[in-house]
Amino acid sequence: MKPIWFFVGVLLLVNGVFVLFADVFFVFNPPDHVTMFAHLRPGLWWGVLMIAVGGVFLLTNRRKKVV
Repeated sequence: MKPIWFFVGVLLLVNGVFVLFADVFFVFNPPDHVTMFAHLRPGLWWGVLMIAVGGVFLLTNRRKKVV
């Protein structure tokens, strides 16, 4: 069995990809109303951060086994 942190890494990685692609979608199709901090692209930063953290969790726990 894999440790729980491996699956946390998978979830972070997958959600980070969704958040990143959603922000890229909104770059090409801007919404009708724009929020105050939309120019800072928070979806881009959170997506990249979640992908990086998820990758670290996956790499550090990929060979560990729970007995």
